[in-house]
Amino acid sequence: MRKLDIQELDRVDLESYRLAPKIPVALVLDNIRSGLNVGSAFRTADAFRIEEIVLCGITATPPHREIQKTALGATESVRWRASESVTDALAELKSREFSILGIEQTDRSVPLQDLHVDPNQRYALVFGNEVRGISEEALPFLDGAVEIPQAGTKHSLNVSVCIGILCWTFFVPHLNYQGI
Repeated sequence: MRKLDIQELDRVDLESYRLAPKIPVALVLDNIRSGLNVGSAFRTADAFRIEEIVLCGITATPPHREIQKTALGATESVRWRASESVTDALAELKSREFSILGIEQTDRSVPLQDLHVDPNQRYALVFGNEVRGISEEALPFLDGAVEIPQAGTKHSLNVSVCIGILCWTFFVPHLNYQGI
């Protein structure tokens, strides 16, 4: 076994990436405190060809030193926009026929392993603040909530880890589908 070098990875260039099909998923970052977590979201979104990222409330926006540190240039490849209000962002996504799913522990959360991802449906995945989770005003916009089952002593995972798990979950049904 040997590690592949960068040329063997056969990655597309920036312009080809921008033109390539994306999976119909938007990441909504609701008041994420850490620019490092935001940068991680960009890098993960690039890896899994996520359609867009919506940065809401206090969530830092590019260019930002902490975002750049973990995004490694993904702010240039992934389409993003900022919204002062998570409710405005969610209303706009709903008007574009996105199904809005909160990644949150609620009284009606579906365990991730029970979630069925329809590759023909557009999804907006809402990730909340590292301490408080999804804001209360976002809850009425949710079509459902998804929870990642855990067996340890902590009550949650780091938001960047959650983003990675959910992006992979939504990416898998699109492999070899729609040119991805």
